[in-house]
Amino acid sequence: MKVAVVGGTGAFGRGLAARWREAGVEITIGSRDAARARERAAVLGVSGATNREAVRDVDLVVLAVQSSAAIDTARELAPSLGATPVLCVASDLRFEHGAVFPGRSAGSIAEDVAALVAGPVLSGFQALPAAQLAQAGLLDEDVLVCGDDADSKQNVLDLGQHLVSGRAIDAGPLANSRALEGITAVIVHVNRKYQVVAGLKLTGFGD
Repeated sequence: MKVAVVGGTGAFGRGLAARWREAGVEITIGSRDAARARERAAVLGVSGATNREAVRDVDLVVLAVQSSAAIDTARELAPSLGATPVLCVASDLRFEHGAVFPGRSAGSIAEDVAALVAGPVLSGFQALPAAQLAQAGLLDEDVLVCGDDADSKQNVLDLGQHLVSGRAIDAGPLANSRALEGITAVIVHVNRKYQVVAGLKLTGFGD
């Protein structure tokens, strides 16, 4: 599988790229700055390119830019993306008075991205902490993935299983990305308040 990680020079994108490279996935990290992308890519042992170059001829594009830039980046890359599936890992969060809130009362960033691009959009991995991705070992949590295209979702679930010791779980249609973004606010708030690195794990699956 060939995967482009747009925003791959950031901490979250680098963590994904490194783990998937170890799993045998062909990775290209993208950046607005080609030189920076190549520099970071060389450290990771992957390819680096501009965002527009990175998304060409791949099986999946991961939109790993800062949440505030996700929609604008999707709009900018839409002509280059074509029908390539896109995984949106962003959450719209608001920080006020020492607490973390969902950034919106309706919709999700992933749904806004889906309105801009031609290919299927998936949503997931929002609760994975970048700092933990950079460390050795699988994360002790589950990953949840939403989307309306079954084949694309399964590919993302397979990639997610390389990140966690828990399960990669089909969490329903893309509309459920609203819940994923919302629960991210809960997890970030808990981590900040209790100075922990909490994750999400669903119970009841059995062994």
